[in-house]
Amino acid sequence: MSLVARNVLVALGITIALVATVAYAINYLNGQRLAELAAIEDQLSIDTLSLDTEFSLLETAPCSENTEGIGLTRELSDLGDRLSYTENQLGNGNAQVIRLKQQYSLLEIRDYLITKKLAEACGTKPVTVLYFYSNTGNCPDCDKAGYALSYLRDTYPMLRVYSFDYNLKLGALQTLIDVTKVKPELPAFVINGITSYGFTTLADLEKKFPKGALASTTPPATKNL
Repeated sequence: MSLVARNVLVALGITIALVATVAYAINYLNGQRLAELAAIEDQLSIDTLSLDTEFSLLETAPCSENTEGIGLTRELSDLGDRLSYTENQLGNGNAQVIRLKQQYSLLEIRDYLITKKLAEACGTKPVTVLYFYSNTGNCPDCDKAGYALSYLRDTYPMLRVYSFDYNLKLGALQTLIDVTKVKPELPAFVINGITSYGFTTLADLEKKFPKGALASTTPPATKNL
């Protein structure tokens, strides 16, 4: 075999190996993404059932415990972060991602309504934020607003933040938009029933909260006896 022919065979072998490696990597990543989507879908089903069960239990004695801490606040936040990451990986036009966002939005709306009902029944004063965003490229400040709300949510664990894609096709979400009269001027915030638009800085966003509202969401310090 000539040197030229040998080099051609070596080059062909390397090419085949590279193609096989890329194909394996793509299949592996696709498998991981499908597994993540399945995990999110399973968690959404569990959380929906859990929320319904919690509410049924609370209906029997809604004010016997500190209801401000009841709900899926942390679970919703973690699940939302995972869903956002998956959406960034697969694109906001992915059919399965859209379906999961619809399910997640319904879960958020249900938790929000339960929180309001318990507050009315028990006289509690939860701090809630309805945050409306768009990821279609027409909201340059939405990412910054989302990061700021994530920071506030982590800093004040009792703060309830519900994030909604304004353009998501979902009847219940459209009804929520109609009821709250939120205009498509994004980002938009409904903080304890007061609507505001636009985002500049974290400090300005904090000023949109009622005086003392954020401080009241901080868990009380344990006293030394």
